[in-house]
Amino acid sequence: MAGYIGRFAPSTTGPLHAGSLVAALASWLDARAHGGRWLVRIEDVDRPRCVPGADRAILAQLAACGLLPDAPPLHQSQRGTRYRQALDALLAAGHAYPCGCSRRDIETALAKAGQPRPRGSELVYPGTCRGGLQGKPARAWRFRIPDSMPNGAAAGISSSRHATFSVANDEGDELDWFDRRLGSQRQNVAREVGDFVLLRADGLWAYQLAVVVDDADQGVTDVVRGADLADNTPRQILLQRALQVPTPRYLHTPLVLGANGEKLSKQNGARAIETGMPAAAHAALATAAAVLGLPPHAGPTAAALAAWVDAWRALYNPRSQ
Repeated sequence: MAGYIGRFAPSTTGPLHAGSLVAALASWLDARAHGGRWLVRIEDVDRPRCVPGADRAILAQLAACGLLPDAPPLHQSQRGTRYRQALDALLAAGHAYPCGCSRRDIETALAKAGQPRPRGSELVYPGTCRGGLQGKPARAWRFRIPDSMPNGAAAGISSSRHATFSVANDEGDELDWFDRRLGSQRQNVAREVGDFVLLRADGLWAYQLAVVVDDADQGVTDVVRGADLADNTPRQILLQRALQVPTPRYLHTPLVLGANGEKLSKQNGARAIETGMPAAAHAALATAAAVLGLPPHAGPTAAALAAWVDAWRALYNPRSQ
């Protein structure tokens, strides 16, 4: 597909593990199956959680697996000026506002409204500061979710095949989107998320804003990433509409689960993949390919990758998308 640009965006909280390699391989395969470009973006905006040298380790692991980006990596930690420009544009257009609420304030407001947070769930912001700070100092800046969800054309979004939107009910508060693997998706962002943070109280840029600005600036047409991030997609679509930038197509891959049944991550004991020897790198790739439903291949790695591109093309035929 002409003009295809995909990306893999690892965080630098540690080296790649089995779960993150699945996302890396899937995004690389999709780019190659479309005859497009594949970029690597280093998500190091959350500096306190970043491990020194993890970016170099990740790039070395990718190279050992034969997954080489088509341009030098972009580092989010160097992009603060662009994120500030985007926030200023949102503020000027009335799409964002300062918030003086602490986490305890939000929990108290939800409890008073008879909406205590279920155990293990995220806080849904009740909109306390939508009408002003009420004498409190600004702690963070939030995105103002529209009172209704206009369709893509009305929101200034291209009607290309990269994304479709619709209003799903009489209140106009549901956002519909399509995932190339999961199919039709829907979320009531106001009810399930609330106005979400763009700039945190600690001065760090929030993931939602950074990823939307970066995808737009890099011309990303297709986002291929883990299914744990699918829930973020409606928020990102709303930001794309507000910033008047194109919306990519999305494909969310299966997750690798840890021994506790939860998503494998650095936080629940995921080990770094072994890539020091060619055989180890090939074994890690073969495991990732199996998670993606691709057939086994004995190697060498270059031949296996070529075969998996063909298999991926059969699963996600670019001509049908």
